[in-house]
Amino acid sequence: MAISKELYPSEDDLLYEEELLRNPFSLKLWWRYLVAKREAPFKKRFVIYERALKALPGSYKLWHAYLIERLSIVKNLPITHPEYETLNNTFERALVTMHKMPRIWIMYLETLTSQKFITKARRTFDRALCALPVTQHDRIWEIYLRFVEQEGIPIETSLRVYRRYLKYDPSHIEDFIEFLVKSKLWQEAAERLASVLNDDQFYSIKGKTKHRLWLELCDLLTTHATEISGLNVDAIIRGGIRKFTDEVGRLWTSLADYYIRRELFEKARDIFEEGMMTVVTVRDFSVIFDSYSQFEEIMVSAKMAKPDLSVEEEEDDEEHGSAEDEDIRLDVNLSMAEFVKKVLNGFWLHDVKDVDLRLARLEHLMNRRPELANSVLLRQNPHNVEQWHRRVKIFEGNPTKQILTYTEAVRTVDPMKAVGKPHTLWVAFAKLYETYKDIANARVIFDKAVQVNYKTVDHLASIWCEWAEMELRHKNFKGALELMRRATAEPSVEVRRRVAADGNEPVQMKLHKSLRLWTFYVDLEESLGNLESTRAVYERILDLRIATPQIIINYALLLEVWTLLHVFLLHVPFTFSGLCMFTFFFTVSCCTGA
Repeated sequence: MAISKELYPSEDDLLYEEELLRNPFSLKLWWRYLVAKREAPFKKRFVIYERALKALPGSYKLWHAYLIERLSIVKNLPITHPEYETLNNTFERALVTMHKMPRIWIMYLETLTSQKFITKARRTFDRALCALPVTQHDRIWEIYLRFVEQEGIPIETSLRVYRRYLKYDPSHIEDFIEFLVKSKLWQEAAERLASVLNDDQFYSIKGKTKHRLWLELCDLLTTHATEISGLNVDAIIRGGIRKFTDEVGRLWTSLADYYIRRELFEKARDIFEEGMMTVVTVRDFSVIFDSYSQFEEIMVSAKMAKPDLSVEEEEDDEEHGSAEDEDIRLDVNLSMAEFVKKVLNGFWLHDVKDVDLRLARLEHLMNRRPELANSVLLRQNPHNVEQWHRRVKIFEGNPTKQILTYTEAVRTVDPMKAVGKPHTLWVAFAKLYETYKDIANARVIFDKAVQVNYKTVDHLASIWCEWAEMELRHKNFKGALELMRRATAEPSVEVRRRVAADGNEPVQMKLHKSLRLWTFYVDLEESLGNLESTRAVYERILDLRIATPQIIINYALLLEVWTLLHVFLLHVPFTFSGLCMFTFFFTVSCCTGA
């Protein structure tokens, strides 16, 4: 084939040619020659490159410059152009001597990737990994992974490449998991993610916490419940609930969603109920309750939107009535849905006309919201007295529930840890029985209440006063006075000795010094007793040294009134006019302080 004249050296090239004839193995001379011809057509430079590389096949500088220029030529050409094949052949010739140079491999691999040569590129990647030392593999793997993530690459090829890569660098397992999710390989993605969470030494290179990875696993398991098998989803999510307490509501709804997608609706309801009964924050409760109510609404809507096929089903049953005599378990042609339908036919829980039942479930759930929300607050602090009172108000109109609530409240609340006044629970409990005219049980409640060890004496004194006021409301005046005598009685020496030996003195030992109790007692004696009993109470108050100035003034006024009455009765005959006169003088003396 004749050589074009433009490829021959020109007069300006003779100087370089003569030097190269003397020293053909000088890289400096060849490079000066190429620089001088940088404006020449590429075909002429191509001849110079080929001559230089024939003389110096191990020169990285020459090969790199040559390949760069060839790449610039095909840059704007379609990948079907013959020039690409020439470029690939040039790369192959370069790698004969440049197989230890990662930059040459990278240029070649990127070129093959852009040409969409899947098999050839994959084999070239493998050759590069075999040729280069392990310390330089990370530069190849970066391009290799980008290559297998392209569209059109067979999934099996990508999986094999990723699995090989994980043997080289197991820390990039998250990239593999993301690829599996992107490729919709849910089973292996869930298994890999579960293995990561079980590895205590795992460190996320993407900065993800174990909590975030756990939530991703839960979302994966619940969203694709029917496509993932072999994993105990219930145990996995419950483990997350125990470990990560700040996302309990979301995890419970994820577990319920898992059973919903598997069409186990009753199990999903059990999960919702269990979640609402165990969460301790209002936020988690709201998340679960909203999901639960939405689930019930969807169930009702779906049932109401479904056409009534009961008539057609009955006709089908009549037509195939003779077939019912046969054992359907032997019919291998039945699908699972048909098998379940025939087995459960006529069972009351499998009734298709259950719209009323579903509506009742939804209504019952909505009616229970205040009670369930109150239970959450009580789980936060079971010794919160105010919340127990609110719980009783929720069951207003249902005395049985109110009694059970009060019973649970007085059994649960510890007076030493209570927030609020725990004695008010006992008082309200007794008043509930009083409201329904059950005075006997009200007395039983008060009797138990006065035996509780409260934090302060005033709480115990309040219960005694409320008890006495109840007796007064029902005209049991002697009973009220007897209660006050019991309450103000000083403990015996034997009881004090026994309490001192225990080292824990209850408030009942200090009750006899309660000023509130004695004030109420003396008011009762003034209203119901006589002078001697009232004086005895006042004297007892003075003996205990708990009298206030007002009590002393009241005692003095009492004695003054009785003295004036005694003197008046001795000198004035007891008539109606005399009684009126005494009342007038007594009122004047009280007002003037005389």
